[in-house]
Amino acid sequence: MANELNSFDIQEILKLLPHRYPMLLVDKVIDHKPGEYLHAVKNVTANEPIFTGHFPEQPIFPGVMILEALAQATGLLGFKTVENRSDNELYLFAAIDNARFKQPVVPGDTMHLHVQFVKERRNIWKFSAEAKVDGNVVCSAEIMCARREF
Repeated sequence: MANELNSFDIQEILKLLPHRYPMLLVDKVIDHKPGEYLHAVKNVTANEPIFTGHFPEQPIFPGVMILEALAQATGLLGFKTVENRSDNELYLFAAIDNARFKQPVVPGDTMHLHVQFVKERRNIWKFSAEAKVDGNVVCSAEIMCARREF
């Protein structure tokens, strides 16, 4: 069960991530342990702008957006892991390996985003990531992010 002290809401997410609507794809963090893991949630709703074109008659949340949500979760874990970080710091996509899509995500689904820290070398961070709906894996990937200061 999640510990309330390890969860945080949209206000904290907005402080950490530079993304804003419609590209902010994490609604809340249920649990995290700096340097180890993070569990976040993305509620997929029918009124999201992506569904006007993907696909209007059979709306499916794009796989690339699922990967972006997972990448944002890795950024949150990175920001929560580094103490005394600069306000000018960002985590940028460096690579996606072994991405697999198991089933479609549709309006009404709640995606649970699970990311786990694997290693860091020369400011390149590697994470294992899974998105789940109703306990079933819908997407998995290895994500690498570059920690950069601007």
